[in-house]
Amino acid sequence: MFAQQQHDRRRFFGMAALSLAAAWIGTRDSVMHMITAKPFRISSASDLASLGRATAWLNSAPLTAADLQGKVVLVNFWTYTCINWLRTLPYVRAWAARYKEQGLVVIGVHTPEFTFEEDVDNVRRAAKERGVTYPIAIDNDRAIWGGFGNHYWPAVYFIDAAGKVRDHHFGEGNYEESEMRIRQLLAAAGGGGGMDREFVSFEAHGPEVGADWGSLKSPETYVGQHKAENFASPGGAVVNTRHLYAVPPRLRLHQWALSGEWTMRPEAAVLNAASGRMAFRFHARDLHLIMGPAARRGAIPFRVFIDGARSRLVRYSSRRDNGPCRSSLCRMVRSRCYDHQGEPKRCSSL
Repeated sequence: MFAQQQHDRRRFFGMAALSLAAAWIGTRDSVMHMITAKPFRISSASDLASLGRATAWLNSAPLTAADLQGKVVLVNFWTYTCINWLRTLPYVRAWAARYKEQGLVVIGVHTPEFTFEEDVDNVRRAAKERGVTYPIAIDNDRAIWGGFGNHYWPAVYFIDAAGKVRDHHFGEGNYEESEMRIRQLLAAAGGGGGMDREFVSFEAHGPEVGADWGSLKSPETYVGQHKAENFASPGGAVVNTRHLYAVPPRLRLHQWALSGEWTMRPEAAVLNAASGRMAFRFHARDLHLIMGPAARRGAIPFRVFIDGARSRLVRYSSRRDNGPCRSSLCRMVRSRCYDHQGEPKRCSSL
């Protein structure tokens, strides 16, 4: 599949692409972190004490361990571009709403991965778009991340009314078990737990729709030079320099390439002139791409092609009406790129 910028140079301001993924695991760190993580331990209240080192708070006045004494707390580590977190969010939102009156406090700890995610206005905008109304601790210094000894996006920690971490879960899945753990901690705290109630249910939309694990064969990669994998443009990446790239005649499964004049930066690839393309051959139901205008102005129109045919199965999480990419960060999701026999297609995202 190829995707080509429209030839309207007056509206071209540069496109920054950062992460290209089918998002096959529930973590943005390496698989080895998942394998070598230390066994879970029951903590002291020192984990909650790290909340005092948040760089800012959204949706709430600053919260401390003392403020949360007697409350059951669910701490959710997230970063707003993480597709794995986005797919867990409907559950966290629903738990926050259902169990609030019984004493549950949900705190979203936003620990950024990319530099632009350190911008509090970007986090505020993303939280509003995703309906996140519970307290958010901005963790730009990774002080809370370090306080919990965390390594993953997303991660949830279950904290009892005495302020001790009693359980955790990394990545996606395990939702009913997680909700049951919340109920158990609430019951122990005297707030009831509704053990006989049905588990939360909802209809997910856009990037919050659960993964199709049966078709998901391709791993995540980064478009920036620092963590890019399987880059196949002839000659490789030229870092921090305007360079004319080309797509090879054939891409192997999981390979991607650029076409046109791009600058490959450590965190992102920036398109310098109109008519640039990105091609990616992958095997999954959905393709997710983090991208947005390099400058906060105007709109960057783009098209998506699958094996040369323009795709209509594209959604943009930044706008409800599926218009062009206008915000400082857009994500294209749910681009269907494999045939009925499950054969991988030649796909792309710009």
